Amino acid sequence: MGFLTLSMMEASSMAGCVVLLILGIVLVVKGGDWFVDAASWIAEVSGIPTFIIGATIVSLATTLPEILVSSIAAAQGSADMAIGNAVGSVNCNIALIMAISLLFIPATFKRKDYAAKMVILLVAISALWTVSAVADKQVSWWEALIILAIFIAFMIENVIGAKKHSSPIMEAVDAPKPLENDTSVLADDDKVQTSKSGVLIYYFKKQESKKIKLKKTGMVIERKDIVKNILLFILGAAAIVIGAQLMCDNGAMFAKKLGLSEALIGVTILAVGTSLPELVTTITAIAKKKSDLSVGNVIGANIIDITLILPLCAIISAAKFGTPLPVSAQAIVLDFPFCLAVAGVALIPALIRGKFQRWQGALLLAGYITYITLLVLNTTGTIAIF
Repeated sequence: MGFLTLSMMEASSMAGCVVLLILGIVLVVKGGDWFVDAASWIAEVSGIPTFIIGATIVSLATTLPEILVSSIAAAQGSADMAIGNAVGSVNCNIALIMAISLLFIPATFKRKDYAAKMVILLVAISALWTVSAVADKQVSWWEALIILAIFIAFMIENVIGAKKHSSPIMEAVDAPKPLENDTSVLADDDKVQTSKSGVLIYYFKKQESKKIKLKKTGMVIERKDIVKNILLFILGAAAIVIGAQLMCDNGAMFAKKLGLSEALIGVTILAVGTSLPELVTTITAIAKKKSDLSVGNVIGANIIDITLILPLCAIISAAKFGTPLPVSAQAIVLDFPFCLAVAGVALIPALIRGKFQRWQGALLLAGYITYITLLVLNTTGTIAIF
C-alpha cells in the first residue's frame, strides 16, 4: 500500500511538482546504477550473455513504469494516454535512447543473438498498426490475444537462447564430494568441482562450499556476494519504478497546469518519463562500457511495450467497459508509422552489416526531434496532420 501511495504521489502546486520531480530523478539515477551493476553481475555468474539478460530480466523490470501507467490510464478510460504512453515509449527508446547509445558506442553483435528479436519487434509493430488501422481504429480483446502471442514467442525465444548459451562457468573451492545422484556437479578431485549450473542453482543444491571460482575470469564468489547483488537488483528496480512514477505523475500535472493536451502529454511527458529507466540504464551502461546490455535492454523493452502493454490495455478496456480499445488518428497517422520507420533504420542496416553505426544514431535523433516538432505544431494548430 505504501509503495502504491508513494508511486502515485502528485503535487497540487508548481513548487510541489518540482520537489517531487527532483526526488524522482535521484531515485531513478541511483536505482539505475545499482540495477546495471547487479544485472551485469548476474549475467557473468549465470553463464548467460549480457544481451540475453538485457532483453529479458532488465527489460521486464525497466518496463514496469510503462505497464503501470498505461494500465491505470486504460482502466480510467484514458485510451489516448494509455496508447500514447506505450507507442511513444517505443519511439523514445529507439529514436532517443538507442540513438544516444549508438552515438557514443556503436556496438557490434552476433547476428544469431539479434536476428529473432529484431524480426519479432518489426513484426509486432506492423501487426499492431495493421490491426488498429483495419479494425475501425480500435483493438478488440481477441486481436489483443494475437499480439500477446508474439510476446509469448519472444519469451520462448529468450528461454531457448539462454539455454543454448549456458556453459560450465564455475568451480567450487575446497568443496566436498558432490551430492548423490547430482549429475550437474562433476568431481575433478577431492578439492575442486565444476558445475554446468549457474551459481545460484549450485547453492540451492545445498553445497557446503562457501566459495565458488569463475573459470572464465578467476573471480571468487561468496554467499554474501549473491545476497548483496540480489538485494541491489531488487532495490534498484524498485527505485527506478518509484522514481519514474513520481516524475511521470508530477510531470503530467505540471504539463496540465501549463494547458497542454492529454494526447500530447501521452506521447511526450509520459512516454519520456516512463522511458527514464531505459535512458538511465543506457547512460549507466555506456559509462560502464556495457553497450550490449544497453542495446539488448532497449530492444527487449520495445517488444514488451508493443506486445504486452497494449494488449493488456485492450483486455482491461474490454473487461471494464465492454468495448474495444479505441485508437486515435494520431496513433494511426503518425505514431505507428514513425515507430516502424525508426525501428527499420535502427535494426535492418545493423542486421545486414552485423554492427551498429554512429550515422544511425544521428539519423534517429534527428527523426525524433522532427517527430516531436510535428506533434507540437499539430497540437497547437499551426499545421493539420490528422
